[in-house]
Amino acid sequence: MNRPDIVVVGGGAAGMMAAVCAARQGAAVTLIERNRKVGRKLYITGKGRCNVTNHCSPEEVRANIPRNARFLYSALEHTPPAWVEEFFESLGVKLKVERGNRVFPASDKSADIIDALFFELKRLRVTIVNGRTSSICLRDGGVCGVEMGEGTGLTGFPCKAAVLATGGLSYPATGSTGDGHRLAAELGHTVVDSRPSLVPLESPDPFCARMQGLALKNVVLTVKNGKKKTVFQEQGELLFTHFGLSGPLVLSASAHMGDFEKESYTCAIDLKPALDEAALDARLVRELSAGANRDMDNVMGTLAPRLLVPVLLERVGIPGNKKAHDLTKQERRRLLELFKCFPVAVSGPRPIEEAIITSGGVKVSEVDPKTMQSKRVPGLFFAGELLDVDAYTGGFNLQIAWATGRAAGEGAAAYLGENDGSKQF
Repeated sequence: MNRPDIVVVGGGAAGMMAAVCAARQGAAVTLIERNRKVGRKLYITGKGRCNVTNHCSPEEVRANIPRNARFLYSALEHTPPAWVEEFFESLGVKLKVERGNRVFPASDKSADIIDALFFELKRLRVTIVNGRTSSICLRDGGVCGVEMGEGTGLTGFPCKAAVLATGGLSYPATGSTGDGHRLAAELGHTVVDSRPSLVPLESPDPFCARMQGLALKNVVLTVKNGKKKTVFQEQGELLFTHFGLSGPLVLSASAHMGDFEKESYTCAIDLKPALDEAALDARLVRELSAGANRDMDNVMGTLAPRLLVPVLLERVGIPGNKKAHDLTKQERRRLLELFKCFPVAVSGPRPIEEAIITSGGVKVSEVDPKTMQSKRVPGLFFAGELLDVDAYTGGFNLQIAWATGRAAGEGAAAYLGENDGSKQF
């Protein structure tokens, strides 16, 4: 095996992009991945279809990054979504744009994205090594090598630069187990505590389990903090589960619900956002009049999904077998208010292992935003979810991975030209 100039630790989206871009600059690159195959987490993104990026401008990407978006200004200007789309199409992957400007492979197969990266790595003669990285070695304060294994089974790779792209803590079965946080901390970096982001929410309300599997589309979810300040409000789709709430709206909302230990949050769903109260009341009157002799649980079937009907009636204290013509104005008013504001108690997020993305990571003020090089350790670069940046759903997190991966790969290659490579084991 030839001695690498650069070792990339982590074979996910950011790591593979870093390795490709460094190798395209002429560097000899070794990629270390603890799983048997690279890109394992990419297999499950976008429900197995891989939401590659979002077909929008860099400004729109930053608008969908609630945490440290300014840090990514240079990286996103250098690697906008248009560049990412062109990159994959140049590798033979046909793409398509769907609702919300989400970009997917035309085949709907995440394997096409992984294969394109893998074969480009092979074409560029990047060496892929399977194993777990145990430490980054320094000499004179700068990177001089990477060690794999434990105890007497250590394997050393002398190198001139290293890129850490090990991911966060979400989906540990894919290899995101926090190794990069440990390595960064050992090298003197501040690691902001990780918490789940883009994660389902748990609720103590028993009706959630009763409505398990019910998806509500085109509803508005509003989240308020303990001071009654609205921290999130958006229209879209959510899902009731046995533990609480999930779905695109809920995952995006979770990114705004920072610290459940210090803060409390309340969720409310507008089930009929297209109708104001007056219009909704007129609709209720029409349905009640048309079904005057029918039971309320039957009449409500024209206004709400089957699983939601008994819950709505119970919460306003209306028996399901009550005739529509017997409904009082006060009961109709309570029903109207519940349609416009259906509260759901929230106790906290699901475990970080179930999160799509991890919030927290290497403190960005300690990283050069143009090259992703450490400001503390020469020759050390960071990319992807390991950094303290995260975004909403819609392809934005993968866009961050591609942009920071390219910046780190090209930054590491440029670093080689600025140094004589004298640091060795």
